[in-house]
Amino acid sequence: MRRAVYIQMLILGAWFALAAAAAAAGSRIKDIAMIAGARDNQLSGFGLVTGLAGDGDLNPVDTLQTLVNLLQRYGLTVPASTLSAKNVAVVMVTADIPAFAKPGSRLDIVVSSMGDAKSLQGGVLIQTPLYGADGSVYAVGQGTLSIGGLSAGAAGAGGATVQKNHPTVGTIINGALVEKEIPATIVNDHHLELVLRDPDFTSAARMATAVNAKFTDSATALDATSVQVQIPANWGGSSIDFIAQLEALEVTPDVPARVVINERTGTIVATARIHIANCAVSHGNVTISIASSQDVSQPTAFSQGGSTAVTTRTDASIKEDKGSMVALPELPTVEKVASALNSLGVTPRDMMSMFEAMKQAGALQAELILR
Repeated sequence: MRRAVYIQMLILGAWFALAAAAAAAGSRIKDIAMIAGARDNQLSGFGLVTGLAGDGDLNPVDTLQTLVNLLQRYGLTVPASTLSAKNVAVVMVTADIPAFAKPGSRLDIVVSSMGDAKSLQGGVLIQTPLYGADGSVYAVGQGTLSIGGLSAGAAGAGGATVQKNHPTVGTIINGALVEKEIPATIVNDHHLELVLRDPDFTSAARMATAVNAKFTDSATALDATSVQVQIPANWGGSSIDFIAQLEALEVTPDVPARVVINERTGTIVATARIHIANCAVSHGNVTISIASSQDVSQPTAFSQGGSTAVTTRTDASIKEDKGSMVALPELPTVEKVASALNSLGVTPRDMMSMFEAMKQAGALQAELILR
């Protein structure tokens, strides 16, 4: 067990070393920031999926009315009471449309069931308009679903059901056609704005410095998120070429000391700037075992009263393994932290508890985020 933990910590230390080397080389501006105005927009629509082989909705009113409306588009007037929706499901269709998407471009769409359909497997989305927040149609979706899952078996008492992933949610790659471009403005009065994806004052200042080193006195950091850049006069007629060169500049963003712990999955992610002050750590395991059993209590022989009863007996035991108190010197790097914790033979979940205790004691000088 300790050997496996040791190997795991060596791998973790190697990853941190590679991450530190990559950070020292710097990142392109296009990887850590975006141009204000060049943003995605969300689209959504309400439609029908057909061809579900009996796994569709169980005749809810909204499904039947939607099916009636669809048939009316094709010149058929059929009473809703005469229709069956077992092969049809009402769905919501969502998509993200990027900036500058032109008519004829294709988008990926996500289709999710709104009713009580068992599965969308094998279904086909009927032509569905996708609306923006302003109520205008910007794309139209249609195509065969890929759900990446399955559901099989008979539900109910005595039945067995097997399900993989979510069979009521599917995707259609390139399933929507853009019909209308969303206007976007990225240059205002010969200025553009760089927006950091991870706001940080130091990173914004470094970005402005890197831009000014290439284009003298053209960039100003406005806050932790925004850097305003003035397009030089000699680039006024070719702003796209200027942006291309701007995005290629390298900046070393400042990464705060941070430990992210996900207790549900047992995952620990830590940045390379963790600092732990002098402290002592005790590591030990406590095991509590509780076992319940049922006994039968009967009245004594030839007794005139009493009845047979079932009683519950509970046995509890506590086992504590031998612990140890280990003094940790001041550890300025995450590699040394990993090495010191590895010497204790701790598991990832033990390490979570230790990081939490160090934070409470004031020894862990980093932001601790629990998920």
